Amino acid sequence: MLLSEQEQFLSYNGEVLIFQLSKTRHVEETADETVNLRVRRMAFNRDTKLFVEKSSGVFSMRASHLKIEIVCCSCVMDSRTGIILPCILVKKKKQNNAVKYLLLLLHNSNQFEQSFHFKLDYELKEDIRFFTGPSVLWRHANKLFYICSNTCTVLSAPIQLSSVVWTGEIEDEGTVILGIRTACLPENEDEDEFSTSDRAIWGSEFFGYAIETQKMLTGTCFMPHAYSRVVSFVYVCKNKILKKRLQISLVAITQKNQLIWFQDGLPKGVCELPYEKPCSVKPAVTNSNDLLLIVSFASGDICVVQRRDSLQVASKWQKVKSVLVDDFIGSGSEQLLLLFEDESNADPLSTFKITDLGDINYARGINYKRDVPTAEGLQENGLLTVRALETRLQAGCTSIRELQQHLGLKRRVILESCRALIDLVEERNHILPTAKEEGLVSLWDDVENPPHSLNKETSLASKVPEHFTEKLWQRVVGDSLVVGVKLTESFCLSLSDVSLSLVMDQDSSSISPIIKCRNKIIKLNKAFSALAISSCQIEPPPKKMKLDLHNKNDLKKEFPKRCSRVQLDGAKTVIAVTSLSPLLAFHHVCCIVLLHAKKQKHQNDSLQESKKITVLCGKFLLSLEDISNGKYSVKMIRDSSYCTGSMEDILAVLAVSVRFSFQIVSSDCTLTPVNSWLLGEMECTPFKECHDNIFCHKAGNVYGTVFNWTLKNPCEGVLTLFCRNLTVLFQCLHSLTRVLPPNCDVKLLRSGSKSILTEQLALALEREMLTLRSSFFSKESKVENNLTWGNEPGKKISDASAASLLDSEEGVQQFRKKFQNEREESVLSDVH
Repeated sequence: MLLSEQEQFLSYNGEVLIFQLSKTRHVEETADETVNLRVRRMAFNRDTKLFVEKSSGVFSMRASHLKIEIVCCSCVMDSRTGIILPCILVKKKKQNNAVKYLLLLLHNSNQFEQSFHFKLDYELKEDIRFFTGPSVLWRHANKLFYICSNTCTVLSAPIQLSSVVWTGEIEDEGTVILGIRTACLPENEDEDEFSTSDRAIWGSEFFGYAIETQKMLTGTCFMPHAYSRVVSFVYVCKNKILKKRLQISLVAITQKNQLIWFQDGLPKGVCELPYEKPCSVKPAVTNSNDLLLIVSFASGDICVVQRRDSLQVASKWQKVKSVLVDDFIGSGSEQLLLLFEDESNADPLSTFKITDLGDINYARGINYKRDVPTAEGLQENGLLTVRALETRLQAGCTSIRELQQHLGLKRRVILESCRALIDLVEERNHILPTAKEEGLVSLWDDVENPPHSLNKETSLASKVPEHFTEKLWQRVVGDSLVVGVKLTESFCLSLSDVSLSLVMDQDSSSISPIIKCRNKIIKLNKAFSALAISSCQIEPPPKKMKLDLHNKNDLKKEFPKRCSRVQLDGAKTVIAVTSLSPLLAFHHVCCIVLLHAKKQKHQNDSLQESKKITVLCGKFLLSLEDISNGKYSVKMIRDSSYCTGSMEDILAVLAVSVRFSFQIVSSDCTLTPVNSWLLGEMECTPFKECHDNIFCHKAGNVYGTVFNWTLKNPCEGVLTLFCRNLTVLFQCLHSLTRVLPPNCDVKLLRSGSKSILTEQLALALEREMLTLRSSFFSKESKVENNLTWGNEPGKKISDASAASLLDSEEGVQQFRKKFQNEREESVLSDVH
């Protein structure tokens, strides 16, 4: 708004507020003259389609030897009540050029309240803004000044700036101003060495400044610095904090007559404006949830930019005195109120237009020549050009993808050739990937059944897609080395029987390359029992690998085949735990991590056939120096009310601990003391990564114990402890019994849930059935077509009929009874 205007318009709660200063002649010659600031509340009547006055109010000011003007007005939140109220800044200028400013609040009763006043030796002319308080902010001599209602003191911000383009609230930062300032050249750079384009970019920069915290915000999260030389006004449409990162959506108008949409610091759309010298932009959300951007120009022209698939000028008007945005007709959405210049009528609301560029359209006294049709020429040509460029861009992206695939194919061929050459030099058998897996026509004969060896296990890893494994990590806990492999999301849907093997990458024939370790698959709300993988000292690697795979029969029962309701990283991590001290004898040791699994296939008879696969997860180097420096140490830091250990640290602690679960039942009292005992006496804090598990910080043997307390109801719960040994367990239980109610029943639970135990029984019965079938029919079917029972020609049964008997429970019982009878008859015949 121009400072010389004595009539100001403001929209508030669907009404139009008109502020006017009464003009009294010869004010400077009268000692006791007053100036009245009058406000009129105008509401739109949908029946008469006119604005009618609802109420009015007056604020009187002494004006002897004073020149009084309205500087500007806006709607600002009153920090005392949290209510948004109209706010007016009034200037009183004396003949000695001393300037006094009054900040007035208008209440719903039309009463004016003087919030505060301040005096300056200069006039406010540049970048005057309001913000919460109410507070006033302005720029003078490239410095930022502001005054708040709670201090009533003019303060100066410790920054230099050339313009203020936006003031508002940003999440977690409070009141923030966005501005442009002279950029500082990078250190150790000579200004004369910069090119013309570099000077254009580094001549100024965009920045943010939080007033309450006096914190500088990086300008690149709003827009690139290159735009700072042309941006004249900014409006922040949306801001939020997501994953500790500020996300910003804003629009900016430039001196190049453009409107640009920025998302998280990157330009996402641009629109050419139809007029020159744009000065401000404000948003409006219409009934159809369309976002309209109203751009005002210094010439009094207005245009509306609509954001759908792209930014487009939807409409424009000329000779507009003021444009307001509010719900003037009470429809529940916003409309535009355009007030046109009309010198023939003193009523400021005699010529207006209310529209949302859709169904709502009210007008009075409009000369429709003011409504200029949308600029179709340049805008449509621009859209066609953009679409053509998008088509060319898509074609270019397709060509790049094809080139990348071709280069990837060449890389795989070269890599496989290198592997074959290395195996040839080292006199090892090289196993080629199948043509189907590589998408190539094989030039060599594929080996159907290559011999089992450690080299085969390692080479088979290339046949398995690498996306099964996501991360490999190591931790040292006490005298144990913990190695974890984080699996991807798709892993649990198709594979079971998962375990890890640690193989030393050492050329030594005197020691076994297989490292003895035990495997765990840990889920943060359930901890499965550990299973040790046996090793042999003298046998060659092929047999050891076979034993490794043979000793993991029970892992299928423990691996969750269905994703849990609350999926955490721990539910997809396979962990191997081994003794650390034997490895330190080598000072430096390189370990290869292999992941073993079985891929399930369903056959026609509903029984499953599994295929063993091995994935090379990677290598890691272990040295005594790194361990001494704490490179792999577990860091459990107590930060406020949380334990800030990483997910890998949590899993490492659980892996080396022994798990015990106790059911606690109280017949006459609630179990509230258990939670108090954990947080109080045991000094436990929940993990920041997993709030269900809590870490014990109490000094002594119990330090490092992990608890999980789950209440089924107020009188029954399950307490799970992860402790280093039984001594720590007994100490914890002894301390717990002192706080439990007298009639509590504490019962040790078996590891595993009902569903897991049921699955274990089903798998055991299935293996028994397969063993019976193979033992009775595999060898006999190869020798003769029919099996004669008891050496009697009249008693024959075919493989098919015997197999059909085993398909049901009654058939199994019948087959078992018949087999028992035949065995007894055979014994009797031998006796005779």
